[in-house]
Amino acid sequence: MTQASKLDRFTRNVALVGFCGLVVMALLITWDGFARYLGAPRISGFSDYGEVVFPIIIASCFPAGLLRQTNVTVRVFGTMGGFRVNAALELFGAIVTLVFFGLLVWQFVLLAGQYSDGGRTTRTIGLLLAPWFYVTVAIMAICVPVQAFVFYSWLHALIFGEKPDIMELQHDELADIKP
Repeated sequence: MTQASKLDRFTRNVALVGFCGLVVMALLITWDGFARYLGAPRISGFSDYGEVVFPIIIASCFPAGLLRQTNVTVRVFGTMGGFRVNAALELFGAIVTLVFFGLLVWQFVLLAGQYSDGGRTTRTIGLLLAPWFYVTVAIMAICVPVQAFVFYSWLHALIFGEKPDIMELQHDELADIKP
């Protein structure tokens, strides 16, 4: 099993946790909607739960998306220029994405610190935001080494002219480009 496959299994499990959270939130939204029209008791502070859970759900999808390179890309020049041109362009995209996520995670850390220092809570039921946001930060922090692996894979591909293992995770037109 390749390193890319092992990392893919891990990132998909992280995404699965987020998906389970999404299912739970969907069930709660459904209950709250039905309760509104049936006159049943509604969930007190429902929007507060979404405020702490949705960032975790969203963050959990990023590591798998980065590893599989499902972010928005334009690959016209890479497919026209052959493998080495494609590897160079993918390498450039990988470093830009790595820098972006590094800065993003740093800003999340600062924000979580502000939530913690200020004792910020949700509006209705007063849930502390910092502990939940630190979970989001931890998941987002996974993105940096995952994207570093993508960068390394394309760097290795460019230097040695070998198809990187991460290409086996893609399901697009790049699969046809030969080294």
